[in-house]
Amino acid sequence: MAGNPEGAPCWVVAMLPDLAAGRRFYGELLGWTFSDPDPDRHGHTVALDDGRSVAGLLAKPDGRMPTEWIMHLAAGDAAATAERVRSAGGQVMMEPFALGSAGVTAVVADPGGAVFQLWQPGTHQGFEVKGKPGAYAWAEVFTRDAAAVDAFYSEVFGFGGKDLTDVLGEDYLMWTPRGEPVDEEHAVGGRCLINERYPAEMPAHFLTYFGVRDCDEAVRTAERLGGRTLLGPEDSPYGRYAVLVDNQGASFAVLTTQDSP
Repeated sequence: MAGNPEGAPCWVVAMLPDLAAGRRFYGELLGWTFSDPDPDRHGHTVALDDGRSVAGLLAKPDGRMPTEWIMHLAAGDAAATAERVRSAGGQVMMEPFALGSAGVTAVVADPGGAVFQLWQPGTHQGFEVKGKPGAYAWAEVFTRDAAAVDAFYSEVFGFGGKDLTDVLGEDYLMWTPRGEPVDEEHAVGGRCLINERYPAEMPAHFLTYFGVRDCDEAVRTAERLGGRTLLGPEDSPYGRYAVLVDNQGASFAVLTTQDSP
């Protein structure tokens, strides 16, 4: 599976009620341009940074569905991974199915209730660029059941884990892929505990971080465009960040990153 270790975040899609409004919001905030909408896939459009694929936007096919960013984790074999999800105590909400030649996906949830998708690549490998302004930067799952969720991701994807609680000042486990050194250089994501710092009604979820050149300016731009700020801006050992909600209700985060060479 070229470029994406098993379980690594490899793609993310925003499920939105108004696709045109989403294009305007993220286009101005992150500098994205967009492919033409695919009428056979609920207007699915690919967000581009300098012509390279960085995310997808999709019109919600059912208004009862949540407005959110859906994380996709890499799976060499979606069917086999879905079975591991079940055996590890998670749920398979939609069985694996093909999206034409692009790849095979499945909708699943971990034992804490965080929903994500598996992605077995075909012609679509996932992110064509990441770790720079305007592109995917990081992801973490928020849960109230750290023990069950830590065991789940270890069993399903073979993640190694490094406790960063002392570094970050809150219960946090950093993930590394199976067989790789358990260090920050090889990290692919993390698990954060939902504690008293967060609203009582917050559900378990994946939070996607996008890189920006100036976190504070990104917050001001998001608010001017009709979004709002949930947390921050504030500094961390890994950069200045803020958690935002877009103008339709999907939450995400921005993190100051440097331009790629």
